[in-house]
Amino acid sequence: MEAVGQVVERGVQEQLWTLQIRQIAAGDQVALGQLYDGTSRFVYGLALRILGDPGEAEEVTLDVYEQVWRQAGDYSLQRGTPLVWLTMLTRSRAIDRLRVAKRQRHREESLDEAHYFTSTLASPEEDALTVERRQLVQEALRSLNPDQRQAVELAYFHGMSHAEIAQYLGEPLGTVKTRIRSGMMKLREWLLPLQEGLQA
Repeated sequence: MEAVGQVVERGVQEQLWTLQIRQIAAGDQVALGQLYDGTSRFVYGLALRILGDPGEAEEVTLDVYEQVWRQAGDYSLQRGTPLVWLTMLTRSRAIDRLRVAKRQRHREESLDEAHYFTSTLASPEEDALTVERRQLVQEALRSLNPDQRQAVELAYFHGMSHAEIAQYLGEPLGTVKTRIRSGMMKLREWLLPLQEGLQA
């Protein structure tokens, strides 16, 4: 009975959060505060797991609710529960912050070590090859059907697990796994010439 009660309570919370998001979309700042009070511990915890830094996690949490304020009108239950939506926003913000930090560290390391190396600018031939490879990857993604492409992008560009994708899309887990597997097999076929070129 306790487990059933928890499920019912969670369902009531989800309905309340959905209502608050709709109110936020209408410009209700009080509803934003209420949503923050009810979900910010979850958002902060997820950001902290990804970033491993309390200060960075706090900043991501604030960024997420600023994005909620701006994009509440785009939210739809058909694409997942409020927590799924908040999970996607948090992951995206946290991963972006990791990438920025990585690029900054790389630039600093490059500057520190610059005096050890001579300049190695890419030749026109190397630039052309890079453009060709990028086009081949983009063409490979376009070769997938929309369902496959969406599942692959959520898994590999947004870092979502198969279970999270299934919940986000409202599809069975087996269906999502099949789409990702078949999509990756097709991508491998398309990108085989690129792989052979790199190994040549």
